Amino acid sequence: MDIAEAFGRVLRRARLQAKYTQEGLAFAADLQRNYISLMERGHHQPTISTLVSLSNALECSPLDLLSDTLTELQVGKGDGSPQP
Repeated sequence: MDIAEAFGRVLRRARLQAKYTQEGLAFAADLQRNYISLMERGHHQPTISTLVSLSNALECSPLDLLSDTLTELQVGKGDGSPQP
């Protein structure tokens, strides 16, 4: 699993936990709905400004999204160390 895929899984979980549709999150973060979809599927990675916009909309810290992504990478790799 690569970092884009790991972030996508984290973003989808956070979105569902916040009870947002992709369209709702896109509106709250001032992004396009298809961009949310592309990130969730691991086809795109967010810029720092997009990460901050997403975290503001999800009412969490950007660090939480990054930390959860690193954890997802560790779980995906299976040996406890993050992938480069």
